Amino acid sequence: MTPDSPDMDAPATDPAAARPGAPPLTPGSALFLDIDGTLVRHEDHPDDVRIEPGLIALLERLGDAMAGALALISGRSLAGIDALFAPARFGAAGQHGAERRSVDGTLHCHAGPADRLREPAARLRRLVAAQPGLLLEEKGATLALHYRNAPQAAALAEREAHAIVRELGEDFELQAGKFVLEVKPSGKDKGTAIAEFLAEPPFAGRTPVFVGDDLTDELGFALVNRVGGESVKVGAGPTRARWRLSGADEVRRWLAAFVADGTTDPRGSERA
Repeated sequence: MTPDSPDMDAPATDPAAARPGAPPLTPGSALFLDIDGTLVRHEDHPDDVRIEPGLIALLERLGDAMAGALALISGRSLAGIDALFAPARFGAAGQHGAERRSVDGTLHCHAGPADRLREPAARLRRLVAAQPGLLLEEKGATLALHYRNAPQAAALAEREAHAIVRELGEDFELQAGKFVLEVKPSGKDKGTAIAEFLAEPPFAGRTPVFVGDDLTDELGFALVNRVGGESVKVGAGPTRARWRLSGADEVRRWLAAFVADGTTDPRGSERA
């Protein structure tokens, strides 16, 4: 069984459970957005992703419309998020909640002992060197082993990642995503990151809306569902989300419709 198979970290609902479309957005919403696969399409290498100026302007307008209650929730590091969206800077949670920046700029770090990742990182570097197509991202608090370009090495990557987490003990855990395995600090995820945002201004008291595409986003979906918010899955596959959009293009149309005229029908920009 590979980490991308439906049985590993599988959501609780079937693919047909999410309604087509997306929920209404209002100025009273608190908007949380994944990046890769949600705002932009996945690329073979994370460094190949480029953010168009129009997307940055759209996010800035969304933040203004919601009095600042907008945050990016990503597996990327905060430094990586900032480099991607430069010169703009948003409230964000990086490395699946291991680090977070409030809208006012306050930094919060929940990382485990990073020095304990030195030997595992060296071990994964050796694995990547021996298996063409594997990619290792060393983000500081987490290690991400990508096998998108080496699907034949998925089982090997899974065995090695599981072995490393067992050896590291309870301070670290394994997070599976789309063609990626991440060794990350225990107890922090996209759901805990969203909960932390919701406990502080300008998010407190607002209705959360979270949009994501990956297994790593399912914990965020579960959190916003529990607190009466709205969850949106991007793309196919089983999910806990209540709504579904087809891809990043449809997500951007839905968001653009809201900032244009308050209409949140994702087909709004196509009507004439």
